[in-house]
Amino acid sequence: MSAARVHPAVERMDGVDAGFLYLETPAVHMHTLKIAILDPDEHLNYDSFVSGTLARLRRLPPMRRRIVPIPFGLNHPMWVTLNRINPKRHMFRHRVPGDGTMRDLEVLIGRIASTQIDRRFPLWELHYCEGLADGRVAIVGKMHHALADGAAANALLGNVTDVRSAAVPPAPDDVFESTDKIPGRLWLMKRALLDAIVQIVLLPALILRTVRGLFAAGRYRRTSGRDVPLPVLHAPRTSFNKSLTAPRSFATVTLPFGDVKRIRAQQEGVTVNDVVLAVVSGALRRWLVAHDERPSRSLTAGVPIGADESGSAPRLGGNRISNMFTTLATDIDDPIERLLHISRTSSSAKQIQRHMGLELMTDWGQFMPPSVLPIVVRAYSRTKGASLHAPAFNATVSNVPGPREPVSIGGARLSDVFSVGPLADGIGLNVTVWSYVSKLNFSLLACSDLLPDVEVLASYFPAALAELDLEPEVVSSATTAEDNPDEASA
Repeated sequence: MSAARVHPAVERMDGVDAGFLYLETPAVHMHTLKIAILDPDEHLNYDSFVSGTLARLRRLPPMRRRIVPIPFGLNHPMWVTLNRINPKRHMFRHRVPGDGTMRDLEVLIGRIASTQIDRRFPLWELHYCEGLADGRVAIVGKMHHALADGAAANALLGNVTDVRSAAVPPAPDDVFESTDKIPGRLWLMKRALLDAIVQIVLLPALILRTVRGLFAAGRYRRTSGRDVPLPVLHAPRTSFNKSLTAPRSFATVTLPFGDVKRIRAQQEGVTVNDVVLAVVSGALRRWLVAHDERPSRSLTAGVPIGADESGSAPRLGGNRISNMFTTLATDIDDPIERLLHISRTSSSAKQIQRHMGLELMTDWGQFMPPSVLPIVVRAYSRTKGASLHAPAFNATVSNVPGPREPVSIGGARLSDVFSVGPLADGIGLNVTVWSYVSKLNFSLLACSDLLPDVEVLASYFPAALAELDLEPEVVSSATTAEDNPDEASA
């Protein structure tokens, strides 16, 4: 065997991964969604999809992992990599309701997103959705955030090259051991205490790094002269910033990547992420005005950012993320000034995160108390605590680079791919952007009891992009999925 790294069949969950388990309640679901829209293909059907996916589970190691809790919450749970999985527990078949439009599919996806994943089994589901009017098929992957963040999910997608070929592709470089035996309670408790001792030894160095990072970030904040919003203190209340309920609604919109790049080039120092934030801001301004509730203070955004080291090998699982907090500048009327203000603030927010250390949140995740935190979180959710105070921020906005070349799955061409992360309690809107070749695909997930018309919000995105463009092309290809469900990738 080459220099491959062997993973034990039983290993401790990282604290940051376990944290997504602790934050979950009946109303707050911690799964992510990945939606692949496939062009019609005579060889692709539900049975071939199931058999082909099962044949490739060696290339998808997180999909064979289930969690085993530790008695009395002595430490974070263990991952156990199973030899096999039961497809009936993970793969489901649906027919898109109504006329089979993209909007009908979005309604179905909202229903899929509204239920939790059963923790007794590996934390994923695949939903095969047929019956779209144009003959296409949608594959909805539902994966718990404890398994993978956006970067790892992108790597997993790259490992699914074909689901009907009889030839099983080679296993990944990392070899994952597996087992059918679940550890006993005594073994779990002994291992938990030994691992806790190792964690405690690392704590003094982490505290020192944290203090240094906080001082460095505070010094930068004082000397930069830029006002970066702070969680809770600077986020106004809106109708979608209350305690969550279980139902979810979902919508999509596709914008041309070329238009976004052209806008970025028109303004010095502006990034693609800045343009994405400005588009979200413009759409939210329109939605707030339509609902007669635009606050005088700007809405703020929580932006997940990757904490992987530059040049590191792709991960097939786990989370290496941090969060920065920035403005959406919804209090600024002029769209160009709004974009520039977002860019300046986001640049400062990134510097603050770098001074603190991108890995700090991940490292502190090891010390979350497994026996206490879930109880506190459930009590907070049950008593509607998020409705009693201002939110940490108003919306999550995430941007994940997807495939740059056209992809085929099961012989069928991947027409579109969408992705969205979970909602946090008190923050009833998540906007996730996943690029695919020449398109930026926006996915909007909302708590339907707080934001019931998420498809209306999505419809404002093309106009929000257009108002940022100083040199618009004669013909714009910006569409919502509802306007043009047959749009094909370049």
